[in-house]
Amino acid sequence: MNEPTSPSSPKAGTAPIPWPPLVNFLREFFESKMQNPYLVGGIIRDCLLGIKPQDVDIAIEGDIAAVGLELANALGGQYVQMHQDWDIGRVIVPATAVIDNDIAYVDISGMVGGIEADLRRRDFSVDALAIPLAAETFHRDAITDLVGGLADLDAEVIRANADDTFRDDPARLLRAPRLAAQLGFTIEADTEAKIRRDAALVTGVAPERVRDELMRLLSAPSAAESVRWLDGAGLLSQVLPELDEARGITQPKEHHWDVFNHLVEAVGHVDMIFSFLFGHQSTRLGPQPLQGDFLTAAVPTFEGMQGYFQEDIGDGHTRLTFLKLTALLHDVAKPATKTIEASGKMRFLGHHTVGEEMAGEILGRLRFSRRGTRLVSQMIRNHLRPTQMAAKGEMPSGRALYRYYRDVSEGAVDTLYLNMADFLAARGPTITEQDWRDHCELMEYILIKGRQQSAPETLPKIITGHDIMVALSLPSGPEVGRLLGLVLEAQANGEVNSTDEALGLIRSLADSMLEPGGCGA
Repeated sequence: MNEPTSPSSPKAGTAPIPWPPLVNFLREFFESKMQNPYLVGGIIRDCLLGIKPQDVDIAIEGDIAAVGLELANALGGQYVQMHQDWDIGRVIVPATAVIDNDIAYVDISGMVGGIEADLRRRDFSVDALAIPLAAETFHRDAITDLVGGLADLDAEVIRANADDTFRDDPARLLRAPRLAAQLGFTIEADTEAKIRRDAALVTGVAPERVRDELMRLLSAPSAAESVRWLDGAGLLSQVLPELDEARGITQPKEHHWDVFNHLVEAVGHVDMIFSFLFGHQSTRLGPQPLQGDFLTAAVPTFEGMQGYFQEDIGDGHTRLTFLKLTALLHDVAKPATKTIEASGKMRFLGHHTVGEEMAGEILGRLRFSRRGTRLVSQMIRNHLRPTQMAAKGEMPSGRALYRYYRDVSEGAVDTLYLNMADFLAARGPTITEQDWRDHCELMEYILIKGRQQSAPETLPKIITGHDIMVALSLPSGPEVGRLLGLVLEAQANGEVNSTDEALGLIRSLADSMLEPGGCGA
């Protein structure tokens, strides 16, 4: 899923806006059917805002399942029933569809009582808009608007349509702030009051829906501001109750914030770090927001970085969004691991490993993919490691770089950017330009030197496990793997560069590894 596009003003006039190609296909598909189809909701909102739609909502009269299955067959896609209590189905548009690869799915809902009754039942005014599918071009004056949705679009406001909007579907409690975050809108005061009133209902929402709304909210710019809004509305405690324990947990003098605010600030600093890359502004929060171009200017980059962080890791959510989620959770275990010595020194021993376990439980509860859970776990377990690979003021050895990329694996690069956000959130407004430049220089060394010369996949193969077995007359087994690993470490450190040198090394290591009490015992 792509990062959100900054919306343009919906007040730009009433000039026709071309429909996406898939809409033309849908018009032809429904032309012979007597189901009075309307385009509704998000596609109209997005076209008015100048945002490229990623999905299409259609309201029809009749059997949505039969129509959905027929449409899925025509597109070569798949039909699924979306909601047990609502007459809604989804056609998943395959990436191979020749009509429009930018549209991910088509949602079909059944109208009861005509389009006017349908619109009044919808969640927010900006989504209670409709236009006949038969319309060949998109004109603002052709839109059916019964609840002031166009005015709210102009005012950039999210407004609930009814008092029971959130009681009818508690997932809307998260959808409202997610929409506000993605569109850059504010939530109208009475709607916010309803959300606060009904916040506890979110615990009954399907975990997958909570996951997706949370991640889509985090994917938007100024995610830290959105997290603070969730907190103020009473939703964050319902969705991530583990974070409540972090409130007011003080940290050593090197940290400007308590643990809770440190976590939220870390999310904001991920946004700040990537603001130059994705071209949107990051709103900084807190009493003394960080200022200065030097913060982004010093951030290390690499070729293909934007594509790397836009990769879909799982469930349609990008690597960058998973990085923000990890920033929010990376110190979640500090309250449980905090100790204070007689001298007054605070410690959080093992918070990275306990945090890894806690994050795994949280992500399991919210039905995250295995790959996404593994990536978050890798980052939390290793978020301190980049600054522990060498003495202060020195750069890591080739061996240390090799071990880092070997151990952290898929999360190695991501963890460097988490570490940078963590560093900024720890120092807060007291950070100096030199401290930041020194830190970024270390991260850049690990990033560039490691990726080019020390990561396991970059090392030329000078010896194989079979070579070791032949040279030492060893059977296949763990000892061979350990010897091969030691050769790779030495190679990364520049100690061996040829097969002969590698064989010489393993012969010198073999006795100590294989004798009783040795490291291979």
